[in-house]
Amino acid sequence: MRTSLIARTAFFLLSAILPAVSFSQDNIIDQVVWVVGDEAILKSEVEEERLVALSERRDIDGDPYCVIPEQLAIQKLFLNQAEIDSIEVGDSEIISRVDAQINFYIQQIGSEEKVEEYFNKTMTQIREKLRQNIRDGLTAQRVQQEIVGEIKVTPSEVRNYFNDLPYDSIPYIPTNVEVQLITKEPTVPQVEIDAVKAKLREFTERVNSGETSFSTLALLYSEDPGSRVRGGELGFMGRGQLLPEFANVAFNLQDPNKVSKIVETEYGYHIIQLIEKRGDRINCRHILLRPHVPAEAIDSSLIALDSIADNIRNGKYTFEQAALYISDDKDTRLNNGLMPNPYDNTSKFQMQQLPQEIAKVVDGLNVGEISDPFTMLDDNGKEVCAIVKLKTKIDGHKATISEDYQRLKDLVMEKLGEEKLKEWIKEKLKTTYVRIDPEWRNCDFKYDGWVKD
Repeated sequence: MRTSLIARTAFFLLSAILPAVSFSQDNIIDQVVWVVGDEAILKSEVEEERLVALSERRDIDGDPYCVIPEQLAIQKLFLNQAEIDSIEVGDSEIISRVDAQINFYIQQIGSEEKVEEYFNKTMTQIREKLRQNIRDGLTAQRVQQEIVGEIKVTPSEVRNYFNDLPYDSIPYIPTNVEVQLITKEPTVPQVEIDAVKAKLREFTERVNSGETSFSTLALLYSEDPGSRVRGGELGFMGRGQLLPEFANVAFNLQDPNKVSKIVETEYGYHIIQLIEKRGDRINCRHILLRPHVPAEAIDSSLIALDSIADNIRNGKYTFEQAALYISDDKDTRLNNGLMPNPYDNTSKFQMQQLPQEIAKVVDGLNVGEISDPFTMLDDNGKEVCAIVKLKTKIDGHKATISEDYQRLKDLVMEKLGEEKLKEWIKEKLKTTYVRIDPEWRNCDFKYDGWVKD
């Protein structure tokens, strides 16, 4: 196999070169800790993955300096197979996930500056690393799907699986809740809207006159954190990936040197510049500005929601009626205010799946209770005022075949898929060169076959 000589050479060359490179805020010296095939795993990669897990509040089951490099090594096995099978992931999917992840980091950590400080990288560096990580992760998922194939499970297989489980091994079903939501967007004074439009018209004049480039203005002033670091560039997208009002203007642009009229969307106000068209896809830049919402407007919405909550409690109308006729939340108002869970396309949430602001409020409610009004950021990054009602709550419990059949079926399918993947990894390891630094070998690895000498 061609990997042996190349990989051995790569390991010793990289080991000799990299120990002098400092990478983290702790001044830890980088080094090659694993080599899988032709690919090296660096100590810095392991540290970065550990920080990401902490930022995402993901538990690592075991010593992170054992678990993480093994996970990275397994991913490299899948990526190698992806090359062999010519499996690729589209750029548009990667870009949208990068933007979502950046926004998640900002929400969790506090600001772009704090995110940069946390990871000890610029936003550009964080974005590029995320782009590669997401590409690798999605590619590895596609390979796993190819390996596992379509798994079918019968009801008798599910029952047999459940009946054979020792009591201590019966899955614990976490607490699930259903939450209804009513939001009110604070009214933005016209003077604030006029100020935003005036600023965007000023930007347009500066670009059209050649005084300043569009990308520089986007980098300095745009309020879209996902595209701002790229000078407002969105990457190639189809019409269906953009909001209709945005797409209608963007796809009508012809001259890359000109700037569009001002476009209003649910995110705020934009100006757009064409970069390139390729068939039915377009790459453009935009600058997003949002009008400032004064504290008085927020207070007014909170007071209005407080009255609405009291009216519901006093029986003047139901929460469902208020959601339909009063709520500004377009994702829930036509569904009695019931929040949809994007993770599994149901209305049931585990507590950690809820937005943080809502989870804090729901945690103190009993079933049927309505919260006091509070503020939160919606999916578009706007500050809105909200009340919620805890519709249902199923406390955590040991699974039963009658109540949790679908969950048990999913577990059987996961188990069969994992068995297929484990067998594939074992076979792949037999023909793959692996070298682990001696200081990183003292681990209880999930798979045998990593240490070969």
